[in-house]
Amino acid sequence: MAHWLYKSEPFKWSWQMQKDAGAAGTEWTGVRNYLARNNMRAMKIGDKGFFYHSNEGLEIVGITEVCALSHPDSTAGDDPRWDCVDIRAVCDMPKPVSLKDIKANPKLEKMSLVTSMRLSVQPVTEDEWIEVCRMGGLDEPPR
Repeated sequence: MAHWLYKSEPFKWSWQMQKDAGAAGTEWTGVRNYLARNNMRAMKIGDKGFFYHSNEGLEIVGITEVCALSHPDSTAGDDPRWDCVDIRAVCDMPKPVSLKDIKANPKLEKMSLVTSMRLSVQPVTEDEWIEVCRMGGLDEPPR
C-alpha cells in the first residue's frame, strides 16, 4: 500500500469539508500538474494519505483514503489529459503537524513536502508516514 499527501487551501476545500463529504468521499479535482496527475493514476483503493492545509495553517490535519481509482476530472471539461481520484476522510490528526516541525525533523529532510513544496499531490514513504503519524499523536497509523 502506498501513501500520499494532498494539499488544499482551506478557504477552497478544508479538512472539515472533506469530513462533511462522508463515507462516499469526493473527487480530488482541479489538479493541473502532470506529475501530480501521474501520482493519482498510480493510486490504489485503500491507499492512505495526509490532508495538508496549504497557505493557511501549513499543517497536516487529517488522514484520507482513496475510495475511487483515477478517472476523468469532472472540472476539466473536454480536456482528456486530467484525471482525479476520489478520497474520503479517515480520521483527524490528533495533533496537527506543522510544516515548521516537519522541516525541523531530520528524519523528514527528503520528504516531498520539504523538497517539492509546490507539488499538490505527493508520494510519502513508509518511514515518513510512520514518523509524521507519530508526530501527530497517531501511534497506530491507519493501514
